[in-house]
Amino acid sequence: MNPDLDRYEGVIGLEVHAEMLTASKIFCGCSAAFGAPPNDNTCPVCLGMPGVLPVLNRRVVEFAVRAGLAIDCRIARRNRWARKNYFYPDLCKGYQISQFELPICEGGYLDIHVDETTKRVHLTRIHMEEDTGKNIHDAHGDSSLVDFNRSGVPLLEIVSEPEMSSPAEAGAYLRKLRTLVQYLGICDGNMEEGSFRCDANVSVRLRGATELGVKVEVKNMNSFRAVEKAIAFELERQADTLDDGGHLVQETRLWDADREETRSMRSKESAHDYRYFPDPDLPPIILSEDFIETIRRALPELPDARRERFVSAFGLPAYDAEVLTSRRDLAEYFEAVVAAHGNAKAASNWIMGDIIRLIHERKLDDAPIITDWPVPAANLAALIALIDEGTISGKIAKTVFEEMLTSDESPRAIVERKGLVQMSDESAIQAVIDEVLAASPDKVAEYRGGKEKLQGFFVGQVMKATGGKANPPLVNKLLMAKLKA
Repeated sequence: MNPDLDRYEGVIGLEVHAEMLTASKIFCGCSAAFGAPPNDNTCPVCLGMPGVLPVLNRRVVEFAVRAGLAIDCRIARRNRWARKNYFYPDLCKGYQISQFELPICEGGYLDIHVDETTKRVHLTRIHMEEDTGKNIHDAHGDSSLVDFNRSGVPLLEIVSEPEMSSPAEAGAYLRKLRTLVQYLGICDGNMEEGSFRCDANVSVRLRGATELGVKVEVKNMNSFRAVEKAIAFELERQADTLDDGGHLVQETRLWDADREETRSMRSKESAHDYRYFPDPDLPPIILSEDFIETIRRALPELPDARRERFVSAFGLPAYDAEVLTSRRDLAEYFEAVVAAHGNAKAASNWIMGDIIRLIHERKLDDAPIITDWPVPAANLAALIALIDEGTISGKIAKTVFEEMLTSDESPRAIVERKGLVQMSDESAIQAVIDEVLAASPDKVAEYRGGKEKLQGFFVGQVMKATGGKANPPLVNKLLMAKLKA
């Protein structure tokens, strides 16, 4: 495929399903936890047995309102449940309890940042629904199995307007949304486990046109990278089809990660195909102003506000603030380090470097909340304090840091035990400098002849001779004076 993509523009809308972090399912008391043996977390209600009645989990409504308030949605004081009728092996009842005409949240927006520009993506709605079971194909030869543990787990479906135009914008929107639901504590955002899933509605139209093209829904994407790749492929496929004089059809396609292409799955259903009607077993939900305001007052500081505060209060660069606020637990860890020792920029450097490296290596970020940090915040603050007070150099600090990963000792105790205290005695350093210069008279002559880059060589030799303990600024100062003499 090699279409003229300059002639076309993409039109992309995303439907995100976020599994809520409730202890029990939406309409029964079964555990909503991930990872139990197949079909262990089930009961007659979530298995759709005849004669059972659903009982709404109040926590689900609280989480939905929390999300709506954070995204600046209109919260419907009266909303109701609907039955979405379709047949699939993982849907026991033959219908899914969802919301249709009267969702709990409408409107709202997210501001995303792509290529140093900000774009506002509006939302259509947020509604509550129950999750379905999970089909497991090819596990035993030609047979397929169904695990109903997920059936009845509460979902938020978050639907955007078709206002994104590129894979990069879609990726930025998804990352922003996942960070938000994690901050709110309503979803762990784990795409590999399916607790944060995305379907993309993709179409193309001639650049400058206002009428929407034929919409194709793309499913089966379990990472941000997969979403971006699938959208890029689909935009090119659709443009190529139109360039060849072909016609696009409204359909659902699956992303094949191995071949990196989309494949047709079925014709796309419309709302009337589901035969929605109000659920007769569940009354409408009536929300009081007190209920909504209580949730509003309990909202945490949200990512955008925290990022702006990190820039204004701590003087951090915008990039640092963006990285540090990408997870709520990471932002709280940073603030704990700064509270213990106020060098915010040094704390940011250590966290964005060594701490995040270890988080990735140990896969700690797979969990919704990091509790077992590689180094406690108080110890990292104490290490930075040792550098700032001149007890150790930055180079020695790296050695101490590695020791801290396997030791319960404080940084100061490690420094004292290993004899790593920085050499700051001028006369002692001067003696080492004299030895280094005496050993390299030819390089001293070159330096004084104009080859000033050799100063780095001399600094390195002094640090080597002192086992890295010499105070680097003092070494530079004394060395410069000696060489210029």
